[in-house]
Amino acid sequence: MNTDQFKGKWVQFKGEVKKQWGKFTDDDLMQIEGDYDKFVGRVQERYGEKKEEVVRWADDWYRQQGQPSPGQREAQRPR
Repeated sequence: MNTDQFKGKWVQFKGEVKKQWGKFTDDDLMQIEGDYDKFVGRVQERYGEKKEEVVRWADDWYRQQGQPSPGQREAQRPR
């Protein structure tokens, strides 16, 4: 999934983020605004969650949407 596709799903995704992590403010979500790395960092900052746990949760959500997850995207990139 490219950046534009992630941003396209952001509107749906941020609703799920607010359900999962209620401490997120609208300002947090505006600052993240479709940036996957900012999302992971903000969850870690607010909740102390491990990166792997955040990525797993996001991957599960994307799989439910029928889209490749950001974690899968990383694994598919040539090194």
